[in-house]
Amino acid sequence: MGQVGQWPPPDWERRFRAQRFGLPEWAQLDPDRAVVVASVGGTLEVHSWTPSTGRLVRATERPNGTTDATIDPSGRWIWWFDDSDGDEFGRWRRQRFDSTPTRHAERPIPLPTGYDAGLLLAEDGTVVIGRSGDFGTQIHTLYVGPVAAGTEPRLLYAHAESAEAAALSRDGNLVAIEHSERGDSRHPALRVLRVDTGTTAGELDDGPGHGLTALGFAPIAGDTRLLVRHERTDLGRLLLWDVATSAVRPIDLGLSGEVADAHWYPDGRGLLVAMDHEARTLTYRYDLVDGTVRQVGAAVGTVSAATARPDGEVWLARSSAAEPRDVIVASTGASLVDLGANRVPGSVPVEDVWAEGPGGLVHALLRRPEGIEEPYPVVVEVHGGPTWHESDSFSPYAAAWVDHGFAVLSVNYRGSTGYGNTWRDALEGRVGHTELADIAAVHEALVKAGVVDAGRSVLAGASWGGYLTLLGLGTQPDRWALGVAGVPVADYVAAYEDEMDALQAFDRSLFGGSPADVPQAYSDASPISYVGQVRAPVLILAGTNDPRCPYRQIENYVTMLRSHGGEVETYTYDAGHGSVVDDERVRQMRAELEFVLGRL
Repeated sequence: MGQVGQWPPPDWERRFRAQRFGLPEWAQLDPDRAVVVASVGGTLEVHSWTPSTGRLVRATERPNGTTDATIDPSGRWIWWFDDSDGDEFGRWRRQRFDSTPTRHAERPIPLPTGYDAGLLLAEDGTVVIGRSGDFGTQIHTLYVGPVAAGTEPRLLYAHAESAEAAALSRDGNLVAIEHSERGDSRHPALRVLRVDTGTTAGELDDGPGHGLTALGFAPIAGDTRLLVRHERTDLGRLLLWDVATSAVRPIDLGLSGEVADAHWYPDGRGLLVAMDHEARTLTYRYDLVDGTVRQVGAAVGTVSAATARPDGEVWLARSSAAEPRDVIVASTGASLVDLGANRVPGSVPVEDVWAEGPGGLVHALLRRPEGIEEPYPVVVEVHGGPTWHESDSFSPYAAAWVDHGFAVLSVNYRGSTGYGNTWRDALEGRVGHTELADIAAVHEALVKAGVVDAGRSVLAGASWGGYLTLLGLGTQPDRWALGVAGVPVADYVAAYEDEMDALQAFDRSLFGGSPADVPQAYSDASPISYVGQVRAPVLILAGTNDPRCPYRQIENYVTMLRSHGGEVETYTYDAGHGSVVDDERVRQMRAELEFVLGRL
């Protein structure tokens, strides 16, 4: 594991401290200006970046970092979201491109603070901004000129349920809103409003259980086509919706898997599409004129983000389990930024594992430690979301466990994305228990095969993964030797009371109502209901400013577990739902390693 302050630091620590460079977002009218979130001094912050020269200028400097940013179409302004120590509640600020950190960044939108529900910027200075809070969701528009003073915000949309300002037309007069007025934020519908009048230009709603995602209007003046991801089939697909004519054009790429994301090429003649298939995400260009499809970039690993440039080139952020993340030019594979001496060792590749579960075949990824004989001690890493999936991508966290002789097993349980809508929504039957049944099925198959050691099996995860870890320790006490739960839901009723409004909407959608409506469903899914059955020692890591898995409900769980004689250690930090500060990330990983290695 290495000692604190060891020099040179061990490989696992170097991976956590390696310089990080996100996928740049470039200005529509000046592609040689971009905003990028990159690490400097060990913290993620917002930067101005000039692609032609590589000039990188730090724009923000805050104790817990800054990760939400965009650039206006002209390239004159970068915008970033200002919250308090990771609590996600705040307001948008802007400052000049190439400007340095300042306490005087403008606050050009005269609205109260709230949770972010979308910021859309038009060429003419029109701004559409979404906010959520105890008032529900509100979406306003205003004009912001070259100085901070602009018009007063005008309310475009308001509703008690969750919504988001998702896409803005090139002329700034059509805004697509993803809304859950039916009460199901997991399967939103679309409404397009005229910004100048606030009237409805079009509605698209595929009904219960079928969500729609607005991916972007065509990047051409006067073009009213909106790119949409739909769920009309079990696998997510694309369509083009012409808001002016109501015409809908389905798009079939003829590829395995389902659409994860898609963007327009700047000339409006093609689409850059990310496809998920068996825990890998690859990118393709779809030609809207002749319908041809060709792959863009590498044929292995996972693309986590992509953007098409005006010259037809594509920038990709990609990695694999064995190869650290890099942002590259797709045609050549060359890195956009030379990280030089900050390069760190890779790790082991993943192996695909399939096991029969109660709901069908379950896919998982296995990382095997080198030089260790079977059966391996294993960390069963449970992903968050739950609408997410583990992929063949680089993870300093998983690599750290492998370095210390552990296999790492990552299970894409029912509830995960990438395997169709039926698989994703199957957890609704019995939240938490459904996912854990799949995790147990894969773990049991590898135990019987002699690959992993039943007596040295650690259940670990963060966010929804932390929730499942605590629930698993209580409902599967004979299966797990230890538990490591990061920022978990621990007491579901108390979590619902304190969490941000968008997550309350998510929970109502998932459970079919609030705790007052369906108390038994929340009780059945809540880890605190099973503390009396927990036998494994557990480490819980929690952010004291976390709006997603608030701290009070974790305290409730810890107090009750100790009252039942359970062994629990806690690690708290002054941030929100995770940290983007390298020192803190290293401290947390070290705490996890010390906890597990000291007991196994």
